[in-house]
Amino acid sequence: MDLRQFFIQYWWILVVLIIFFGSFFTVSQGFVGVVTMFGKYRRAARPGLNMKLPILEQVLKKISIQNRSVELEFQAVTIDQANVYFKSMLLYSVQNQEEETIKKVAFVFISERDLMQALTRTIEGSIRAFVATKRQAEILGQRKEIVEYVKDQIDQTLERWGYHLQDLQINDITFDKVIMDSMSKVVASNNLKAAAENEGQALLITKTKAAEAEGNAIKISAEAEKEAARLRGQGVALFRQEVAKGMTEAAEQMKQANLDTNVILFSMWTEAVKNFAEFGKGNVIFLDGSAVGMENTMRQIQALMIKHAGSTEK
Repeated sequence: MDLRQFFIQYWWILVVLIIFFGSFFTVSQGFVGVVTMFGKYRRAARPGLNMKLPILEQVLKKISIQNRSVELEFQAVTIDQANVYFKSMLLYSVQNQEEETIKKVAFVFISERDLMQALTRTIEGSIRAFVATKRQAEILGQRKEIVEYVKDQIDQTLERWGYHLQDLQINDITFDKVIMDSMSKVVASNNLKAAAENEGQALLITKTKAAEAEGNAIKISAEAEKEAARLRGQGVALFRQEVAKGMTEAAEQMKQANLDTNVILFSMWTEAVKNFAEFGKGNVIFLDGSAVGMENTMRQIQALMIKHAGSTEK
């Protein structure tokens, strides 16, 4: 029996096999199958191996329940007639896997292309409505407010379609070239102004610190000079006191020994001249060496001794 005769005789076996294997179908993970019968929704098929009535039932489509993203670029106009250009990323997904939700997703739109067109136009319309109430200077700082406004506006609409807006990210906001150039100049001017102010403040701080340091140095120097002068004065006074004391004691000893006090005075005078010569910083010492000069010097020394002796007795 050849193959042709076999198929003619056992054709029903072939039909049974086709019907049997046509009763099974698989749905991948992350998808839900939509089964219809004569064009009417029958049931939702879950991931894995599923069965259907051969010939009567068919798998209309397999709906992805995974997150999907789309990039949007569009233009809006502010209340002060400034053109604003947006670049954003939209993340959305099927709301849930319930049967009613799957039916909405399967039959609300004819195709995926129609869904994307409606979704993007709805997002753009919401953002344009928001921007139309704001001024150009306010837009850059209100990305978060724009996203929250869009979500509030379209959540109910997407729910009627069986979808949910997961996230909306506004990646870039730009304006016309003239406005961008103007903004760049303003930013540059502000940066220069800030730099000048910082430099001025730094210079002021430097000068203030220098003035304070100079003032402190002058104050310390003055106090040191004052202390040095005080110590010098005390030293001179003590020196004079000791000289007078020594001269007085020497005069008293000579008086007790019945010696002429002029001898000790002359000795002291010559000793002073010797001291000038040894420790003086000058090169020339002028002294009155005449008899009258010597006599005047002796009188002055005697007067100094008498004055000191009188102050001591008091």
